[in-house]
Amino acid sequence: MKNHIENYFDQVGTLSDLIDKKQIEQMIKTLIKIRKRKGRVFFLGVGGSAGNCSHAVNDFRKICEIESYTPTDNVSELTARINDDGWESSLKNWLKVSNLNSKDAIFIMSVGGGNIKKKVSVNIIKAIEFSKKRKTNVLGIVGRDGGYTKKFGNLVILIPTIDKKLVTPYCESFQSVIWHCLVSHPLLQVKKMKW
Repeated sequence: MKNHIENYFDQVGTLSDLIDKKQIEQMIKTLIKIRKRKGRVFFLGVGGSAGNCSHAVNDFRKICEIESYTPTDNVSELTARINDDGWESSLKNWLKVSNLNSKDAIFIMSVGGGNIKKKVSVNIIKAIEFSKKRKTNVLGIVGRDGGYTKKFGNLVILIPTIDKKLVTPYCESFQSVIWHCLVSHPLLQVKKMKW
């Protein structure tokens, strides 16, 4: 029987083969259009995906010169919104104040993608609903079946489930792998990286 480390990295290779590369190409084209029309990308995620959103904002701004933001970078505003208005509306209300419009995109990073019945990541669901009303593109990288994000997003890359015990680590890892692929693509990358 393989040990955990060998199994983990074997499955990383399998996942790399299963990722839909055509969707990544489409996402690059979409992001180029957003940059050309001077739109913004708002990265939304919770938990580990929120950390990925913060890192992605850095890369998209610095490497690709795409104006990008995430609500989790301002913990004071986010927690005030949660405290005063509630968790479910926190991201939607942040997007509202950000004057989200049809030139922009929201970019969801989430393992489950939101589930109304299970009441999981309802704040992401409300943000997607609000974005749809504003005719904003909904992009994403999600795991499992992708939940609400995969169902209602415009362009959402699914990290396939190949091991039910490792859904979260693989999904959050591949969020990083995919956005690094995006920002280093010759058509999106504007600034050279030092290393």
